[in-house]
Amino acid sequence: MAHITVPEAETILDKEITVLDHGFVRLVDYMGSDARIVQTARVSYGEGTKTLREDAGLIDYLLRHEHTSPFEHVVFEFHAKMPIFVARQWIRHRTARLNEISGRYSVIKDEFYVPETHNINFQSKDNKQGRAVDDVPPELREKVVELLARDQETVYKNYEEMIDDDIARELARINLPLSTYTEWYWQMDLKNMFHFLRLRMDHHAQWEIQEYGRAMAQIVKAVCPLAYDSFERHMVNGARFSDHELAALRSMLEGHENPLEGRRLKEFEQKLYPAE
Repeated sequence: MAHITVPEAETILDKEITVLDHGFVRLVDYMGSDARIVQTARVSYGEGTKTLREDAGLIDYLLRHEHTSPFEHVVFEFHAKMPIFVARQWIRHRTARLNEISGRYSVIKDEFYVPETHNINFQSKDNKQGRAVDDVPPELREKVVELLARDQETVYKNYEEMIDDDIARELARINLPLSTYTEWYWQMDLKNMFHFLRLRMDHHAQWEIQEYGRAMAQIVKAVCPLAYDSFERHMVNGARFSDHELAALRSMLEGHENPLEGRRLKEFEQKLYPAE
């Protein structure tokens, strides 16, 4: 098979998708598509599928049964700009290849993330690493935004002063906050991209990285629409059940009460109603 191009992907190539206040994601390059997944799968399964419907069925079968090696033959190259605190969550996915802008070689730009007031929340009492959904008084929201912006301005002025005094860039940068924007080129195959998106678009993830996940999902869907449909069906909107959860489902289908209690019941219900 010759080099694969996808018309819809070509229309978004090198175009920035804006994320947050100063961030973006753009597709720099890609290799492969749904057709590449099918082609590599045929090496294992023979001639197999010949129509779009059969291609969709094969891709769905592969993902549903976790035969995911053909998905590794589709590769995405992104250019992304994000706050450092988002980058530090993002980089936990160690199956990518990346090059990040260096604060030792370059002067850091005066660009910081400041959340909009409606995104200011209290600490969750149920989730140690999450936000509560309770309303924060408007005056407190405004105060938080002002404090963040004021601190960013002060720290950057100090940074500029050290740069002007010819202090080494690697030293001048060390007080810059986690809200400072950084950039990188990020390359990842489709198998690992689906894993990244499943975790980072989940409502348990921090809202800011969810926004990057949703932007990248638009790009992935443009390159591999059939595979993305299967991803949504099985990995986003589907669920995996443990042995005791399956036993409970069988019992309920037979007309009995749900035998699960306590924590097991709560975990089971979270799978059935994940957004609640």
